[in-house]
Parts: sequence; structure tokens; C-alpha cells
Amino acid sequence: MDGRAGIDAALVRRLIAAQCPQWSDRPVRPVDVDGWDNRTYRLGDDLTVRLPTAGAYAAAVGKEHRWLPRLAPWLPVPIPEPVALGRPAFGYPHPWSVRRWLDGATASPATVGDLTAFAVAVGEFVVALQRIDPTGGPTAGAHCFHRGTPPAHYDDETRKALATLDGRIDTVRAETVWTTALTADWHGPPTWFHGDIAHGNLLVRDGHLAAVIDFGTSGVGDPACDLVIAWTMFHGPSRDAFRATVAQDEGTWARARGWALWKALITADLRVVDEVLTDPTG
Repeated sequence: MDGRAGIDAALVRRLIAAQCPQWSDRPVRPVDVDGWDNRTYRLGDDLTVRLPTAGAYAAAVGKEHRWLPRLAPWLPVPIPEPVALGRPAFGYPHPWSVRRWLDGATASPATVGDLTAFAVAVGEFVVALQRIDPTGGPTAGAHCFHRGTPPAHYDDETRKALATLDGRIDTVRAETVWTTALTADWHGPPTWFHGDIAHGNLLVRDGHLAAVIDFGTSGVGDPACDLVIAWTMFHGPSRDAFRATVAQDEGTWARARGWALWKALITADLRVVDEVLTDPTG
């Protein structure tokens, strides 16, 4: 078996043959770079099959199938295009989807040409997403793992991580960043957010932003969570360019800093913790 959660290429072939027989003659193979929430397989050259690895991720399938086609026309670069929605079968308990393949390499220092220009492009994507009419969109909650809600949802988890890392990081300064995030109340109108604007979900061609993928944590609410990449990928001039492009208020940046700190703490990414704590503009 080449997958996890009972998912492998043989299962994908059986699901396609039973529910999408028009594609049953196409080869199925795992993608080179896969995520954790879903297993993704190439279906021929121009399609992919995406299967959640657990029930917690299954709600994203229907959400993306419904909303991605409505968001796509308003965005400056392509996003995943659903073409079929699959049902549980053969012991696999979750819905699954077929999408068009988006070509590109994962964003990294090796694939991005000009990081400052790239930061502007990512910022423009975030702004374009926020400008889309949110009426009827999925309100932030459990389906997006509470992205788009106040970071206070993860207060207990953050404080436990701070206690665990005491002596390895400046916990006094980190707690100040976290407390500031909790007290920076969000007063703006709800907007669309992606929920995981990170290098692994940004595709690059010829050094430029080519597509944005994985909207599983998307929804409508506080957009602060989409600014975390300011610390996880950008620095110096590129961070300044991203900040200028998204043009958010100080409270939103304080909450974004809290989101970045939370994720770094629970994954013990001390490099990002250091970036958050030492950012002179924060």
C-alpha cells in the first residue's frame, strides 16, 4: 500500500471505475509532493483525485466543490477546479473529489525568482480574495479548524506549548505577543480567507506565482490568519512589500502574529518563533 488511512492507488482505481467510468482507462499514480489532510493522485495528465485521510478533513470536500468555482473568476491566479464529486465506497468512508491538475513547483527560495515581487503577488491574491462577496459563504468554525475566528480558541494549546518550551524560547516575550493577539478584537466585516497561505500551497512557474491550492481551511470571517506567511516565508524587503500590499490595521497584524506564534509553538518551529518575536515592525 502506497498511502495511509487505507488509501492507495488500487482504491483510487476502484472508485474511479465505479463512479467515474469515463476515466477508468487513465493511469493512477501518487503525486510527488503530498499533504497530510488529503492523499492526492494523478489521474492521467490533466486530472487529480483528492481523498481526505480522516473524518475531520472530509467537510472540506463539499465546501470546496461548491465554492471554488464561485471564487475562481475573481482571483488573479488559478485555483483548483473541481470536476466530479465522489461518494464513500469500498470501505473508504469519506467523500472525495476529482479536479483539474494545476502545474507548478512548490514555492521555495529555489523556485521563486524575486521574493519581493512574489510577496506582492501573494498579497494581491489575499486582497482579491477578501474583496469577493462573502454572502452565504461558510462562516468560520470547526470546518476550517477555527481559522477566521479569534485566536483565543487555541489559548489552552498555546499556553501548554509555552510551558513546554520554557527555557528554549523567550516565553515572557512570547506570552506578550499572544496576549496582545487575544486583546486585539476584530471589528471589521467578515471576508473570505484561505486559511493556510503557506509555501506548500503556493505553486510557482518561471519564478512567479502560478496558482494557489488547498482551500480546505477556507471560510468567511477574520482574515488575519492569511497574513502568517509574513513570518514563515518573507523577511526584510519582501515582508515589507507584503505588508504594504495587504494594507491591514495594527489589530489585524497583532492577531496574525498570534496565529503565527501558535502554529510555530505547536510544531516547535523555533525559527518562526524567533522571526515573530524579533520582527521590528510587529
